[in-house]
Amino acid sequence: MITVSGDGAAADGAPGADATPRARGEWARHWRYPGLPGLDLLRARYVRHAFPRHAHDGYVVCAVTSGIEEVGLQQGTVRAGHGGIIMINPEVAHTARAGAPEGWTYATLYPSSEIVAEIADETTALRGTAAFTETVAEDARLARMITDVHRAAEAGNALAADSLLRLTVARLLRRYGGPLPARTPRSAGARNAARARAVLEQRMADPPSLEQLAHDLGTSPFALLRAFKAAYGMPPHAWLTDARVRRARSLLEAGHPPADTAVAVGFTDQPHLNRHFTRIVGVPPGAYRKERAR
Repeated sequence: MITVSGDGAAADGAPGADATPRARGEWARHWRYPGLPGLDLLRARYVRHAFPRHAHDGYVVCAVTSGIEEVGLQQGTVRAGHGGIIMINPEVAHTARAGAPEGWTYATLYPSSEIVAEIADETTALRGTAAFTETVAEDARLARMITDVHRAAEAGNALAADSLLRLTVARLLRRYGGPLPARTPRSAGARNAARARAVLEQRMADPPSLEQLAHDLGTSPFALLRAFKAAYGMPPHAWLTDARVRRARSLLEAGHPPADTAVAVGFTDQPHLNRHFTRIVGVPPGAYRKERAR
C-alpha cells in the first residue's frame, strides 16, 4: 500500500503533490525543510535525465530505491541498485545517469560541511576533515535510514528528522569514514589551476578566453587545461558553468527572479539558465525557487 507522508513524496518513493513532473514519467522534488538547517533534500525518479560533470560544496549521500544509478568519477564508474548507497565528498566532480532502461529512483541528502564536521567531532575519533572513503556500498539498513530522514521531514516531524539525520551520518562515518586528504597546490600546474579558478570566480559574468587566462598566468592553454582538469575534475568552461549554477542557487534562495539571476551569473538569458540549472540540479530554477519560498 502506498502512503504519503505529509504533502511530499510517498514513503515508498512515489511522487507526492509537491514533486515537479518531468517528461517521460520523471519527477523530482529538491527542497529544504526548515527543521533541518544546512541540509538539502532531493527525492526523484530519472530515466533519460543525465547530470553533467559537476561538484557540490557539501556532501552527497543517496539511497537508491529502485532501478540503477550510474555515477562517473575521475577514477571510474560505480553503480548502485535498490538498497545501495552512494557517498560523495565536497568538491568531487562526478556525473550521474541511469544504469538501466527503467532509470532510477532515489532519496538524496546534501548535508553541509558544517553539519558533517559537527557530527564527526561528537561521534568519531576522526582527525581533520571527515570524508567518505567509499563511494558506493550495499547497505540496505542505512539506505532505509536515509529514506526515513525524508519521510520524517515530509511529515513535518523536526525532532525525528534531526535525530535520524544525525544517526545516519554518524553511522555512515563510522562504517565508511576517514580523514579527507589534504589538497594543497604543490606543483606549478596546481598553483596555476587555483589562480585560474580564482579569476573565474571573480569574473563569472565576463570570463576571459582560455588563451588570455593562460597568458595572464604565464602558461600555455593546453598546460592550463590539463592542470585545471587534474585539480578540479573538469575543464575550466565546465567548472564555470557549474559555478554559475551554484551562485544562481544562492540568488534564487534569496528571492531573486530567475531572469535577473541568469544575467547576474553570466548566462545569456533565462532559457540558458533553465537548461544548465535543470541539468545540474535536477529541477528547473522556478521550481527550486518556489520550494525555498514556502
